[in-house]
Amino acid sequence: MSLVRNLFGLPGLAQQPAPQIPAQPQVGNAPVPGSAVPSTGTGTPAGPVTFQRGQPVGFFTDTTLCIGCKACEVACKEWNQLPAELDPQHFKMSGNSYDNTVELSGTTFRHVKFVEQFDVTDPNRVGGRWLMLSDVCKHCVQAGCLEVCPTGAITRTEFDTVYIQQDVCNGCRYCVAGCPFGVISMNDQGVAGKCTFCYDRLQAGLTPACAQACPTASIQFGPIDQLQAHADARVQQLQQAGRTQARLYGRDESVLGGLNSFFLIEDAPGVYGLPEAPRLPSRNLAASSGLGLVAAVLAGIAGMLAIRKRRAETVVATETRPE
Repeated sequence: MSLVRNLFGLPGLAQQPAPQIPAQPQVGNAPVPGSAVPSTGTGTPAGPVTFQRGQPVGFFTDTTLCIGCKACEVACKEWNQLPAELDPQHFKMSGNSYDNTVELSGTTFRHVKFVEQFDVTDPNRVGGRWLMLSDVCKHCVQAGCLEVCPTGAITRTEFDTVYIQQDVCNGCRYCVAGCPFGVISMNDQGVAGKCTFCYDRLQAGLTPACAQACPTASIQFGPIDQLQAHADARVQQLQQAGRTQARLYGRDESVLGGLNSFFLIEDAPGVYGLPEAPRLPSRNLAASSGLGLVAAVLAGIAGMLAIRKRRAETVVATETRPE
């Protein structure tokens, strides 16, 4: 426990209350936002990171640096007191490489994807590669989940992150259907769950647990404008080194106005399980209403034809009826 406390920089891990979003957040006795963040102790400093309330922050995940260690998964579950899911009901061996969590869920807020690109007919597996991506909620600038939530349970924090107030959620599942990335699902309490962006840590001026624990700095945290500038430089560096497939996903406004959790990838987004062109639920309204109008018109025409046919049959039956 002492190791965990030293790693995350706050005492009393097991007693951390569920994060709340006050109307006017106050720092209180917590460290002042913008102060130095403790290093991970793994050789890769997670700080100092300077950020302030009212300043959008995000994650930049550089998949070229991910080694698949799952430290982010463990740190996320440890800090947020999420179940390890080792019981028979939850635990599953996918048979798909070293991926045993399979997907994001209401109790798994970080998921390391393993994408193996090898010629399985070659016993030596020559020329293949592993692509790894630590997946998480994208905290979209234009968030589909927030758009469809009927209770106001999903809100945007002062750090521009998307947060679910579980005590307000009524379990309607609209957000599950409204998320184009398949991030949100229901937890064991029957309410929606996803990455909180460690909102309680942000309020205390600390780096989110996953980024704090990442030993290779694959997950980088900070003000979004600084992350974007760093990501641009990193792509340029990789492309100059001959890795021409390197690209950014969610870096600009073309993907739902921009993602506050964006990625550097080296293949098509679909290879990593990321949609090529995610859409907001509202973007489907025009098409749906148009189809509904067409269906209504066709139904009306069919009804009119049926009525005319019935009248014609009645007239014929009357004229042919014997006196």
